[in-house]
Amino acid sequence: MENPLQFKDLGLDNRLLKTLAHYDFKKATEIQQQAIPYAIAGKDLLASSKTGSGKTLAFLLPMLHKSLKTKAFSAKDPRGVILVPTRELAKQVYSELRSTLSGLSYNAVLITGGENFNDQVKALRRYPRFIVATPGRLADHLDHRSVFLDGLETLVLDEADRMLDLGFAPQLRRIHKAAKHRRRQTLLFSATLDHDQVNDIAAEMLNEPRSISIGVSNEQHKDITQRFYLCDHLDHKEALLDRILEQEDYRQVIIFTATRADTERLTEKLNERKLKAVALSGSLNQAQRNTIMSQFERAVFKILVTTDVASRGLDISTVTHVINFDMPKHTEEYVHRVGRTGRAGNKGDAVSFVGPKDWDSFKRVERYLRQDLNFDVLEGLEGKFKGLKPRKPVNKGNQGNKGPAKPKVKQSAKKPAKRDKSYYKNVAVGDSVFIPRKKTAPKVDDE
Repeated sequence: MENPLQFKDLGLDNRLLKTLAHYDFKKATEIQQQAIPYAIAGKDLLASSKTGSGKTLAFLLPMLHKSLKTKAFSAKDPRGVILVPTRELAKQVYSELRSTLSGLSYNAVLITGGENFNDQVKALRRYPRFIVATPGRLADHLDHRSVFLDGLETLVLDEADRMLDLGFAPQLRRIHKAAKHRRRQTLLFSATLDHDQVNDIAAEMLNEPRSISIGVSNEQHKDITQRFYLCDHLDHKEALLDRILEQEDYRQVIIFTATRADTERLTEKLNERKLKAVALSGSLNQAQRNTIMSQFERAVFKILVTTDVASRGLDISTVTHVINFDMPKHTEEYVHRVGRTGRAGNKGDAVSFVGPKDWDSFKRVERYLRQDLNFDVLEGLEGKFKGLKPRKPVNKGNQGNKGPAKPKVKQSAKKPAKRDKSYYKNVAVGDSVFIPRKKTAPKVDDE
């Protein structure tokens, strides 16, 4: 916007404005300008905005403003609950909530899976005013009666599309039922509003919501350069990765893979080259994940190899490159992966490797972004794979007009084609090096 509003123009409590001034936050983003006034007025919100748009403050500020201006419904129940899909995003939102609460006499607690359940029960017995939680663990506490939501004033669903994709619909309905009263305000944020489950949940949980859409999620980020490379196979991908890490001037890199096994394998290879890499996946317990994320944020490691567990909620301005070693299964995850770079006004590079197994995902991303994406080439690492032809639809109609079926001729099985590993260890060596030699039996001297 040409003349963005300042936070002081949005009608926020002076105590919140002092906190914002302390962190040098003056001008509100577009989602904050549109969402905050409606939320302060007590309206339910159904909002969509792209990653990095400032939506966290768009729901934190009106929630805290209401708490400062009105009397609590209950002396023991939390006043606000924020639900997020992953532990990493929960930690990020909790950190921003704690910063916004500085100077205020309110306490908050983080409730996620992977942490000690009994320790969380003790924290909930201290009656926190605000809770940041993953839906599965909060639903567990409701079932164990260690928390009650009868007096909940504000319920926030952050990244609702991702929570539903992860199968949390039953838990969201359980939480909604526990806090179902006419005075509850619900703020739902999603990367896209073109999502059937999001619309179904919104119809159940929101009351005449105001709908806001800022910067559609498939809109290209102006600070991020996107590059795509065609790959023949795994060894070709690794050769491209080696070349990029050798040639690119990077500060920190996040490499996204499809499986946990790939994160460990790639990390081991990178560390053999003294590149300071660390692996993160859902197989680690919460303490291990927290340690790794803390070390990466402090630049102890320059490269983070991870699954989609880190595609949302990671806000590190020093990440200059994101590399999709494997294309994501869910199209929206591409946007969130790429959004880990180009933060806070910095420039970023997003590199994606597209092999035969990635082709369908790549075409879905292309349709989602509404762009014709071109492929780059690195000299000496050109591949043979040029993409897959679209499948021809099978026409089962008009079969009755066909003549008699021809007898099938039994064909001899074809030998499988040899796998071309021309880029083994970044050296073009052809097939011969991979053909195992038969071991000959040792000669026995006749006695």
